[in-house]
Amino acid sequence: MKRILLILALTFTTIGFSQTPEKMSYQAIIRDANDNLLSNKSIGLQISILQNTATGKTVYLETHTPTTNINGLITIEIGTGFVVSGVFSQIDWSSGNYFIKSETDPLGGTDYSISGTSQLLSVPYALHAKTAENFSAYKIGDAAHGGIVFWVDESGQHGLVFSANEISDATKWFAGTFGSTQAKGNGVGAGKANSSIIISSHVFLGDDGELYAARLCNELEVVSNNVIYGDWYLPSVFELKLMSLNVATLNATTTSISGDNLSNNFYWSSTEASNSMSKIVNPTNGQESSVLKGSLNRVRAVRTF
Repeated sequence: MKRILLILALTFTTIGFSQTPEKMSYQAIIRDANDNLLSNKSIGLQISILQNTATGKTVYLETHTPTTNINGLITIEIGTGFVVSGVFSQIDWSSGNYFIKSETDPLGGTDYSISGTSQLLSVPYALHAKTAENFSAYKIGDAAHGGIVFWVDESGQHGLVFSANEISDATKWFAGTFGSTQAKGNGVGAGKANSSIIISSHVFLGDDGELYAARLCNELEVVSNNVIYGDWYLPSVFELKLMSLNVATLNATTTSISGDNLSNNFYWSSTEASNSMSKIVNPTNGQESSVLKGSLNRVRAVRTF
């Protein structure tokens, strides 16, 4: 039987403004036993929300039948599937820890042959916080969630931060071997899936053992207020360009925290241009270009909150 390799890119976003959110976004990259992307295929997916432990009580269960895109990526909204049990909007996120369990049938049915479980960390807090009567919105330039806020959504409660320190001032994009990774995503949050695709692809394209841009971001850990933030990724072109909209404000914060300001130089994005080239962006003016993947450029990590 074909084995499916899941590379999860969990980017949870609460939806709703004045009331408790009723859905979260979920992404996963699906590959076969030969590490080929499972492209344009309908799969069966079962999502469970477990309480307290990875084997704890199931407080919510739903199913989906999403179709992968050309890059093997599925995107669903938890809370909008076919409900098997529980009520998503009635989950008490303040009551202990929660875990998300995904089970997949690559043939599109309900014979779920592969599963994985991950703890929900910031999401339960965010969802619980939305039930409060009053809350403060984040602003561009705030130091929060392990980094510096450079974009927020309409609710003011979720967005993107970049690392207060540069990860590198001269590193390459690839792991030593040219080839297509299909990391073509762009837009808010796209860098997270791109980074997963890049790292996975280079395991099979060829890895010279040296650190490269996406891997550097993936391995970053930032400790802030006794919390370890370890879900960093290499930003997409669009995410880097968002930084250029408020450079003075952002650099004022980096000056006070680390002194490691956004540089008037090119930074690697996670958006691939071709087999041999990827895109770079100057985050101080939004200028974009494409260069060889072996070129040496700066790296700044980002994460969602």
